[in-house]
Amino acid sequence: MPDFLTFTLAAPLAAMGDIAVGERRGTWDRPGRSAVLGLVAACLGVDRSDEGTHLALESEFGLALRIERLGPLVADYHTAQVPPARRGRRFATRAEELASGDLGTILSRRDYYADVFVFVALWPRGFGDAEGARGLEKIAIALRTPFYTPYLGRKACPLMLPLNPQIVQAIDPVVALAARAAWHEARDLPFGIRSTIPPLVALDADQAEYFGLQGVHRVELRRDRLVSRRRWQFTLREEAVLEQS
Repeated sequence: MPDFLTFTLAAPLAAMGDIAVGERRGTWDRPGRSAVLGLVAACLGVDRSDEGTHLALESEFGLALRIERLGPLVADYHTAQVPPARRGRRFATRAEELASGDLGTILSRRDYYADVFVFVALWPRGFGDAEGARGLEKIAIALRTPFYTPYLGRKACPLMLPLNPQIVQAIDPVVALAARAAWHEARDLPFGIRSTIPPLVALDADQAEYFGLQGVHRVELRRDRLVSRRRWQFTLREEAVLEQS
């Protein structure tokens, strides 16, 4: 059976992606693939400018999420500094905007979900068992002692539980995630995972087909597959969503 690295993402507030345009910054109802792999990269000490390592994480690892708990949507209104719009002027990053020198102030709305509890499964694909096992172990060590502080979406969203990585063997990621959920429930850990929604498992549609997973509830298009971390560019991918009992 293949190895899976499972870990916990739990936060009192979480911002989980969505297309960010202008003054409104929304959030998806589950973390994006690029966001979770970005968190893994931060724990490994990978800088955002290191395109090669970020793209290697994107291509070499499969990822599945089990969404156990999702609290209410929370809106945060605050002011933000931005340069005025001018024809022919574009900014690739927030740092470039702040360095422009002619900043104005706008009202910005940013959405968060409260009381978020998600389990993650990570597995190697496309290389041998020994190399894959070493890759998972390296990531597990980094999640236990992260180089950069991990957070769930924004720096204002610290984690409320340790990542607590564990490498397990299972026939597929759904079984690995179910075992992780049962492990937490059996130990009655703080911030228990009493679900407010039926648990969902989400993963790449091609990986769901590869593992022969049954009961796909729907397939969604999400723009969270990394193209360039340096330029903050992402492309579409198909994600299979499965309801769990």
